[in-house]
Amino acid sequence: MDKYYNALINEALFTGEMLCAGYTQIRKANYAKRGTYFQAFTSLSTGIERIGKLCLILSYAIENNGNYPTNKYIKDSIGHDLVTIYNDVKKQNTKYGFQFQFLDNLDEKIHQDIIELLSRFGKGDRYSNIDLLVGSNNYDDPITVWYNKIDMDLYKRYISQKRKDTIELNARIINKITSQYTMVSHTAEDGTEINSMFDASLRTGINDAIAPYRQLIVFQIARYFVESLHELQYKIMKNNLFEIPSFSDVFRVFINDDSYMIKRKTLKII
Repeated sequence: MDKYYNALINEALFTGEMLCAGYTQIRKANYAKRGTYFQAFTSLSTGIERIGKLCLILSYAIENNGNYPTNKYIKDSIGHDLVTIYNDVKKQNTKYGFQFQFLDNLDEKIHQDIIELLSRFGKGDRYSNIDLLVGSNNYDDPITVWYNKIDMDLYKRYISQKRKDTIELNARIINKITSQYTMVSHTAEDGTEINSMFDASLRTGINDAIAPYRQLIVFQIARYFVESLHELQYKIMKNNLFEIPSFSDVFRVFINDDSYMIKRKTLKII
């Protein structure tokens, strides 16, 4: 069983690192660092898919006397769709009666919007620019979708009117001071042009305000899957079903509450 044990711990370590990287990078992304969005989306979509598959593989092994599924089963029954993976993990959790310390599900709209975006990104939207160049109509720009669906929701939900007014006032002041000798030419996350210091400063102010909440919502998604994995681990070890490593040690950093995580800018598994 050593090779299976080592494969599980190595997969957990890799997955944890991807989730931490995505958490860290999503805070840094803005209209001037569009590549950082893709770094974050790549890490998060990969990390969530892999931890979801870890959960489903262990669930399969529980039901099949410690035997792991075949490659064909993984492709045909699990696949790469994150929405499907989440729904299957949720069904598994309900079946086993797992009790969580934090969120019992990720059914809230903003969680579902992020999971769907990351799923589409992993399946093809990451090539949105190339698709546009070659005349494909099957793409959505993931940065635009993130800005319109996620960032604007966060801005509306979490940022007070007083802070919104301050962000706009600061943008007007900066524009008044610098506009005479500053030229601005950028493209915003939603594809519109940024051609003034007011626009640039306003976008920066909005991004700075919502950045901690971006990370928090992403963390909540990762934490749900980590708790699912922990519950499976406990079930397997308690009933001495088969040998597995302690995933709790690898994913320890994800068992933190929201009030702590809203202040944390970076994440590492060790």
